Amino acid sequence: MPREEPTTTDTPVGTTADTTAADTPDKTAADTAETTVTADTTDTAAARGGSAPHRANWWRMLGRDRAAAVAAVVLSLVVLVALFGRLVIGDRAQRQDLDASLRPPSLGDGVYGLFGTDVLGRSVLARLIDAAATTLSVAVPAVLCSLLIGSALGLWAGYHGGRRESLALRVADVILSFPSLLIAVVVLYVFSPSALNIVLILAVARIPVYLRTARAEAAELRSRLFVDAARTFGTPSRNIIHRHILPIALPTLLTVATLDFCFVMLTESSLSFLGIGIQPPDVSWGLMVAQGRQYLQTAWWITVLPGLAIVFTTVSATVLAAWVRMATDPAQRWRLTLPTKRRGASAAVPPELIP
Repeated sequence: MPREEPTTTDTPVGTTADTTAADTPDKTAADTAETTVTADTTDTAAARGGSAPHRANWWRMLGRDRAAAVAAVVLSLVVLVALFGRLVIGDRAQRQDLDASLRPPSLGDGVYGLFGTDVLGRSVLARLIDAAATTLSVAVPAVLCSLLIGSALGLWAGYHGGRRESLALRVADVILSFPSLLIAVVVLYVFSPSALNIVLILAVARIPVYLRTARAEAAELRSRLFVDAARTFGTPSRNIIHRHILPIALPTLLTVATLDFCFVMLTESSLSFLGIGIQPPDVSWGLMVAQGRQYLQTAWWITVLPGLAIVFTTVSATVLAAWVRMATDPAQRWRLTLPTKRRGASAAVPPELIP
């Protein structure tokens, strides 16, 4: 019997090869795109440091750091007292009672006698509350004004460079050549001492600190690839500074502002102690220290308690500034998730990188 030939389908030569050749680039492109998206997502998550989860867990990280938590409580208490304290005490800070002169701290005279009285019989507790509002009303506006003006000038000069940068730095050098406390003493001696004059003088004197810091940040960031890409697409300079450079430089500027708040508050206290700062009947912590220094041996609470208020506020601001700087830095934020005993030199690398 004749053997049947196997039935075959006529297939043009090279069809299989062409199909494979056509499918391979598509699969390669898809795999490459998927890999790129995965890599971009990983890089973005690493760059942000898991920003969304960490923002949700900031309170938990703050609770793990006892020093930062105590500092936050102290500063929150000071701010609340400064905002609402005067509404509670009324005119108690100025009310005199010579029969109650220089009474030591005790609970026998009620809440307002808890910290004793001064030479005129005024409650030291009420005066501390009143002085908190005065001190913060000088320190906070001075820091905010110098932060806004100095940061704007520094970012502008650092981004553009050239003559603008040189001019801004020369102006900063001129201001820094004179000590801020000396400038304040001379100006307040010529003009009348007042809270407004103190704010203006301290704001102008502290502008170079933010100007130089912002200039350094902008000068380093202007050569980054994302800034070059924004510039290539025709983005205006002001938008590049506002959208791309400022968010990166802001944590550093806020840390400097927190530390500078301590300096400004101490400067105001020094000026009030010298008698050219806050003037009676207004009261500040520095003025309370000055008014009670002659009674230091007989009525220590008049001077020591406002001095402790200054110390606790400045130390708390410094500790909280260090914590915020670490919390806003994606490269260092992981340290806050570790137990307190493992922080420091022993925790040199993130836990996920330890083999």
